Formats: sequence, C-alpha cells, structure tokens
Amino acid sequence: MSADSPKQDGSDQLRRGWTTGACATAATVAALSALLEGEFPDPVEITLPGGQTPSFALAQEKLGDGFARCGIIKDAGDDPDVTHGAMIVSRVKKGTSGSGVTFRAGQGVGTFTKPGLPLPPGEPAINPVPRQMMREHVEAICKKHGVAADVEITISVPTGEELAEKTWNPRLGILGGISILGTTGIVIPYSCSAWIHSIHRGIDVARAQGLTHVVGSTGDTSEKAAMAYLKLPQEAFLDMGDFVGGLLKYIKKNPVPQLTIAGGFAKLVKLAQGHMDLHSGRSQVDFNWLADVACDLGGGDMLCTEILGAKTAKHVLEMCQEADIDIAVRVAELANSQAQAKLDINKTKTSVLVVDRNGVIIATR
Repeated sequence: MSADSPKQDGSDQLRRGWTTGACATAATVAALSALLEGEFPDPVEITLPGGQTPSFALAQEKLGDGFARCGIIKDAGDDPDVTHGAMIVSRVKKGTSGSGVTFRAGQGVGTFTKPGLPLPPGEPAINPVPRQMMREHVEAICKKHGVAADVEITISVPTGEELAEKTWNPRLGILGGISILGTTGIVIPYSCSAWIHSIHRGIDVARAQGLTHVVGSTGDTSEKAAMAYLKLPQEAFLDMGDFVGGLLKYIKKNPVPQLTIAGGFAKLVKLAQGHMDLHSGRSQVDFNWLADVACDLGGGDMLCTEILGAKTAKHVLEMCQEADIDIAVRVAELANSQAQAKLDINKTKTSVLVVDRNGVIIATR
C-alpha cells in the first residue's frame, strides 16, 4: 500500500510521489504514536515543509517491549526512481534523558564516510531536511503527551544495500545503503532531483578533498575515456548525465579551478548550440546549424546539402570525417565556449573532450 498521491493541477499528466524523507517521517510518526498511545494510526498524516498534509497507509507495524516499528512503501509516482516500491522502516524507542531526538542507520541505510557530505563522517545518511521533519513531528507528539522528546530513531530500508549500487552512494563515500533524501517531501516526475542532488554532493566531496580538477561526463563510455586520459582520482569524476546546466550552475556557486566536460559528439553538439539539458526529449540536434559549421570549415555545397538531410549527428560526423572536415574539434571549441560563459573564468577554467561510440577521444579543447 502507498500514500495518497499529491493533488495535480489540470495541466499535469504525471502523478507525483513521495521522497524517502517523507516516508521515513510518516513511519516515525506512526511508530511513536503507537509507542505512546498503544495503537498505530493508519493512515498516518504528516505535514511537509511546504504545508501539505499527505496521509500514508502502513505496510508493516510492530509494537514491542519499549519500541515500536512501522514500515511504509515508497511511492515515487510516475518518476523512474530506483527507490520506488522500497520499504522505508522506522523503529523508535525512548532515548536517554536529555539526549533529544537522535538518529541511527539501520539495515540498508548508508553511513557518511567522507568530508563534504551534508553531515560529518560517521553520521547516518539521513539528510538534514528529513531529520528536521522527523524532529519537529516527534517534538510535537511528545509535547502533546507531556513527555520529553528524548527519542532514538533508527531508519532501515531492507533492500537499501542492493539499491545503493544503482546510485552514486558508493562513489560518494556513502557506504552500506541508500540515503534518506528530500527537501520538499514531494517527488516531481522526471525532475531527476536525486541525480542532480548526487552531482552536487560529488562536487562537495571533491572540494572537501582538495581536488582542483573535476570531470562531468554524459555517460559511461565518455567517463571511461576521460579516466584513461586524465588519470585523476575517482572522486574527480561526476556522472552528470544530461544535466550539464545543473553541473555548471553548482560549480559557479562552488568553484573548482578546472572543469572538463566529456561526452559523445551528439550530446556536445547540443551543448555547442547552447542547450543546458542534453536529454533527447528536451533538446535536439540542429542539422541546419551543423551544416553552417561544416560550411565555415570549408565543406562544399554537396556536403552541406547532405548534412541537411542527415538523420543523426553520428552520420554528420562520419560524412565530415570522410571529407577531411574536422567538425569534432569545432564542436569542442563551441561547447567549451558555452560552458565557460556560464562560469567565472577567474575561478574555473573549462575544457572539453569529444568521445566517439568506441570510447576514443576524437577532439579536445
């Protein structure tokens, strides 16, 4: 069972969902209520940071000697979230006098092990906003019952260790499971907030380790090529996917002296055109633009006409290579100019690697 879906307006065709932090808060409220009242509220209602008051159905409950445990199935709505369908479990018990609300990582919840993450090494990977949500709800419930808010909360995700392998957590130094995330409590479909969050944390970790050069790659092939070419520590490599704009925006606020962007020809053509989201559904290769670039490089009328009729950027690249027109270098130059324009050149200098489908670097800038 899952929570009621957030209300949609008439223009929104995709169903929104709930973050792991919202689910953990709801499970904590239900468990603490049972511990103090002897009965689990089902469904259980919480208040999100934006004032929304969703209710969640319980999937697991146990009231034991001095503790209560509750589980809620995460519903990510129509977002392709790796944690969709995962059980988020909260176990609460009375803490030592004066301890306040404390947090522990149970099975499948990671532990921070590197500096630069939201909390110091050794802390459970339960991010600050979910902690604040749980703390506020616990304090309100305890106040209502006239007891001190000395409560120990252990959050578990039984499948979390397996799920974490599909996330950035191992690379970021978050070991043992997933992170409990969320700033609003609501998952907006295809906002890819978890991915962008991981990009931010990757930059934070790199900066905390004193790295002066980071690499944003559009995919696995380009990342491997960049790793072999640049010989940097693993922490320097950021799987930015299509979110070059998100990467540049965060680096502008949190500068690193050197940024390299590595990607396939088609992705970098879109960056060279000025697109900051490289997803095929949100930006397109402009073949008129490519034809103009080829003509500027000395391509003949026949080549430029053929480019206008091309169906893929890969085909354009092959045609230009056959005509001895180095369009990849020009795309690298233009892509680098677009990236550099988003940053302060006195704080961050950029470079670009264009990688073909075989993992060969065909242009640098």
